[in-house]
Amino acid sequence: MRMILSAAALACLAVAAPALAQTRTVSDATGDFLAGYTGPKLGDLDVTSFSVSYDAGAKLFTLGSTFAGDITPGTPGFYVYGVNTGAGAIRPFGGIGQGNVIFDQAIVVQKNGTGTIGGTALNKDWIAIAGNILTVKVPLSLLPSTGFAPQRYGFNLWPRSAGGNAGISDFAPENATLSASAAVPEPATWGMLMVGAGLAGGTLRYRRRRGQGALALG
Repeated sequence: MRMILSAAALACLAVAAPALAQTRTVSDATGDFLAGYTGPKLGDLDVTSFSVSYDAGAKLFTLGSTFAGDITPGTPGFYVYGVNTGAGAIRPFGGIGQGNVIFDQAIVVQKNGTGTIGGTALNKDWIAIAGNILTVKVPLSLLPSTGFAPQRYGFNLWPRSAGGNAGISDFAPENATLSASAAVPEPATWGMLMVGAGLAGGTLRYRRRRGQGALALG
């Protein structure tokens, strides 16, 4: 019974404790242009990896992506990052098999290193292009929550060569969004944490009392 209690306590602690890491990354296959894509199949429109990081101290998101070819200004295309801050009000891609790509904000980045969120221009210092790598930093102040904690914001990257669904070359991740970390514990989960801590403490006290009793008998 003591072993069962200890296992339960450890399980509660493992489930409930927030992850220290605030970065998540997905890989995306090379050459996986969408079947309905009608634009030029350029390497810099083919995502090979996408990452989302959130720095809670600086209140800053960092979006990192790599492509199958170097990003070349002057060639067709730009990059859209859909962000679900909690409302998830926009779901436009069900007809092309991407119904789980939902968002309520959009970040648009051009190949020349400029970008916007809605009508707000991003500081050029927040966008860095190095070969096939694109890094975009976005302050939380430009992405106010509509229900989610920042660590739970869902992001998806889709390069475009033109408007309309036929102008979208790729999605990363496919038919999903990527968050910086696992879900932040809700109040019920924090309750599990407290119960787990209590079970762990109770088990340790029981072992100490039993050990002291054995010494006294000996």
